Amino acid sequence: MIDNQRHLFDIPEDRVWLNCASRTPLLKAVRDAGHYGVDRKFHPWTIDEGERHDEAERVRTLFAGLIGANAEDIAIQPSAAYGLATAAANLDLPAGGRIVVLEGQFPSNVYVWQDLAKARGAEIVTVTRPGDGDWTRAVLAALDERLAIAALPPCLWSDATRLDLDVVADAVHDIGAALVIDSTQATGASVTDVGRLDADFLVCAGYKWLMGPYTQSFLYAAPRHHGGRPLESHSFNHPIVVEGPTNYPADFTPAARRYDMGEFMNLINLPMVEAALGQVAAWGPDAIQQTLTPMTARIAAAARDRGLKVVDDDQRLGHYLSVGHPDGWPGDTVARLGADQVHVSMRAGLIRISPHLHTNDDDIRRFFECLDAL
Repeated sequence: MIDNQRHLFDIPEDRVWLNCASRTPLLKAVRDAGHYGVDRKFHPWTIDEGERHDEAERVRTLFAGLIGANAEDIAIQPSAAYGLATAAANLDLPAGGRIVVLEGQFPSNVYVWQDLAKARGAEIVTVTRPGDGDWTRAVLAALDERLAIAALPPCLWSDATRLDLDVVADAVHDIGAALVIDSTQATGASVTDVGRLDADFLVCAGYKWLMGPYTQSFLYAAPRHHGGRPLESHSFNHPIVVEGPTNYPADFTPAARRYDMGEFMNLINLPMVEAALGQVAAWGPDAIQQTLTPMTARIAAAARDRGLKVVDDDQRLGHYLSVGHPDGWPGDTVARLGADQVHVSMRAGLIRISPHLHTNDDDIRRFFECLDAL
C-alpha cells in the first residue's frame, strides 16, 4: 500500500479529480520537466544532441521495465492508434481469416482491423458482452482454427471489466494466431508481462496511467517482428550520417527502433515522459493496483448501497470502475457534477470513476454528496 501522494500534484483541496482513465493530472515533477524542455527549444543553442538520444533510450528502458520487456523491443510513437496501425501492417491475415475484438472495444482498436479485414477479404468477429460478465469465457468460445489475430485489451475501457489475457493468450497461441494488446487502460496501474503473454504487439498511450503528456505512446514489438516494415521512413530509423554527404541507406535501424515515429526525440515530451515513468516505476504498478483496489471497492459498495449498478469487484481490474443508474443517468450528469468541482466521465451510459494516488477520503465523500444531491 502506498501513502497518499497528493503532495506530488497541484490539485486544490476543493477539486475532486476522479477522471484518470481519461487523463491523469501531471505530477509537479513532470510539469517542471516540460518547462525544462520548452526552455531548450526557446534557446536552441543550449540543445545537446547526445542528451536527446540518451533521454530516448532512458524512456525506452523505463517503459520496457513496466511491461517486462527489453529496450530493444520498444518504439516511441505518438498514439496507440499509430502503434495498432504498425501492428496491422506487419501481421499476416489470409482471406477468410478472423480477427476477434470485444463488443464496445475502444475505437482505435477496432477501425484499423475493420479496414484490414476489408482489404484482405477477412472477417471481424465481435464477442458480445456476456450476461454473466465473464469476458474470458466468452472470448475463448469465439476462438477457432480460423483465428488469425486477436486484438484485445486487458479490460474494457468504459468500465474496467476484466479479460484474463493469461488464459486467452495460451488459447490464441495454441491456434497459431497473433495477439495484439491495447494496454492503455491497464499498464502503469496494474502488472503487465509481455513475456508471459507472448504478445506479438502491445500499445500503450502515455497520457493516462503512465501519467505523461499527450502525443506520447509506446509500441512493444516481439523479437519475431523486429524485421518488419514501419509506417514511416525518416532519418532516425535509417543509419543515415547527416554530418557527411547525403546518403539514403535502405536498411532500417535495428529491432523495434525501426518503428519509431519521425521526431521521436521530442525536446519537450521526452523529459516529461522520463519523469512520469520514473515515478510510476518507483511506486510500482502492482503497488498502485493494491492501493487503488480497496478504494474502488469502497466506492462500489457505497454505490450499491444506493441501489446503483456496479459489476462485481472480481470481474474488473481494481484501479477504476463504472456505475450505472437503473433508469439511466441524465445527459447533463457529468456537467452538473463538474459544476461542483467533482470530475468524472460518462462512458457507455455509465459514470466512470477513476481515482489515483492523489485521491483521499474527502474526495470520495464529496463525490457521493454531490451525486446524492443530483
